[in-house]
Amino acid sequence: MKELKYPFNVEYLIKNKKKIKKELLQKEGLLEKNIAILGGSTTSEIKNMLEVFLLNYGIKLTFYESEYNKYYEDAMFGNPELDEFKPDIIYIHTTNRNITLYPNMLDEEEDINKMLDSEYEKLAKIWDKLSDKFGATIIQNNFEYPYYRLLGNKDVSDIHGRINYINRLNNKIYEYANNHNNFFINDINYLSSCYGLDKWSNQFYWHMYKYALEVPAIPYLAFNLANIIKSIYGKNKKAFVLDLDNTLWGGIVGDDGVENLAIGPEVPSGQVYEEFQEYLKEHKNLGVILNVNSKNEYENAIAGLNHPAGVLKPEDFIIIKANWNPKNMNMKDIAEELNLGADSFVFVDDNPAERHIVESSIEGIGIPEIDTPENYIRIIDHNGYFEMTNFSKEDLKKSELYKDNAKRSQMMATFDNYDDYLKSLKMKAEITTFKPIYLERISQLSNKSNQFNLTTKRYSLADIENVASSEDYIKIYGKLEDIFGDNGVISVVIGHIKGNELHIDLWIMSCRVLKRNMEFAMMDELVKKAKEKDIKTIYGYYYPTLKNKMVKDFYDLQGFTLENEDEKGNKTYKLNVDSYEEKNNVIEVER
Repeated sequence: MKELKYPFNVEYLIKNKKKIKKELLQKEGLLEKNIAILGGSTTSEIKNMLEVFLLNYGIKLTFYESEYNKYYEDAMFGNPELDEFKPDIIYIHTTNRNITLYPNMLDEEEDINKMLDSEYEKLAKIWDKLSDKFGATIIQNNFEYPYYRLLGNKDVSDIHGRINYINRLNNKIYEYANNHNNFFINDINYLSSCYGLDKWSNQFYWHMYKYALEVPAIPYLAFNLANIIKSIYGKNKKAFVLDLDNTLWGGIVGDDGVENLAIGPEVPSGQVYEEFQEYLKEHKNLGVILNVNSKNEYENAIAGLNHPAGVLKPEDFIIIKANWNPKNMNMKDIAEELNLGADSFVFVDDNPAERHIVESSIEGIGIPEIDTPENYIRIIDHNGYFEMTNFSKEDLKKSELYKDNAKRSQMMATFDNYDDYLKSLKMKAEITTFKPIYLERISQLSNKSNQFNLTTKRYSLADIENVASSEDYIKIYGKLEDIFGDNGVISVVIGHIKGNELHIDLWIMSCRVLKRNMEFAMMDELVKKAKEKDIKTIYGYYYPTLKNKMVKDFYDLQGFTLENEDEKGNKTYKLNVDSYEEKNNVIEVER
């Protein structure tokens, strides 16, 4: 929804949030989660705005909201309502107003260090208690700077200064975050700096309503928090699709010629485009896929990308569509060739007409409203399309994996028989019970997989850890490699044991390895594990969405019998374990 993209019309958002919420609730396939907000100040408007932003990401929240400034009591002493609520996520909204011990000029260094440790330990006890009790993902604000500096510029360096003290406390929080999974920082220190600290800490709103930030700043806080949550549940974008002329460089390569393009250090405008290309290259190194969608002659586009001052080269892109087709058609072709949903992409184009056409015809695509080149990075970055909560080795080599897939497609074209092609890949799979080293990747895959996902369930890292440690589940992952390279962990199955029955809660597979018989190899191993547990019957479930139609007949192909189908198309299947016949004959499985 356009109104929920950065930069915001704050007045419109606050005034029309109920109307926007009502419209967004009409979306299909919303992921439902419980979030508890434990606040050290008033949080009601934060809750309202957070709900709207997350609905826009396809996440429907049910809320528990602590009473005013009762975050510590709820966490440490328990609350029956919170216990019954069973939150998936706990957001602790504390600010510098909740720091109880501050140094003064009469305090010795030893006393100040004790104060600092006391403040930190109070928070750490809360996090440990909540984590042990609920196993939930925890999001904690860091602390914003105070709205005044008693010591002036020395406040940041002197041990008695509040800014110095807050920096040291924040660093302790960051150290905790680096050592604990399922714990994330909502960086209000950065947000308040971007927004303007004088405005953020508007004292009127504190003394009148006990809001620790002014109400017009709340959409920025809620949006930032929403980006963390949508990243936890795999709602991030995966790829850029980029225009070229006046987007990656200044000028029109077909008219101006390569030698006259503005890029590089020689002219100020060229420096802006060079910095933007560096920003995009950094995303590629994080695993974001880069593609081109440009109205251009292909030869001109390649020549522009080979500009000696350019940071991005043709080999940095997976797909380059440089032609005169409508950009919305090119966009759909790119999505199909990469086997990704349209909502995986961020389309960057300086032309508002092109942006409008693509946005009007492709639902869910991210399109930042960029204006002048100087603002490209700020607008894209503040929209949080690629918010990082967890990342894996597979992410860091994502472009390489997609390029390997292109090589496989080229090789496939040389075969008349598909089985011969699969055998020529010399595939080897590791399929076994969850290992700690892969839990983050397994959680990530459960949240990113939409097309090959039979039940569309989502698992945070905390959820996966709980499954991994329980004897009530059969849980296996699959890694696949072939002559072109290692795909990493690409498939996951979780089954819940009930007596001598196994109920499949999750079956997912990366779209990168579709039609390579990995699903049969996984099923063979699942049945073996089931027999080891004396399982007699396996039940499989298919819940249709707009994206998973490709697997609607999955269990039929695996030899299951359809037991039930309701009016919404939800299906229940049944398999007699003893009657199962193995189907994989092209993948060598290492158990």
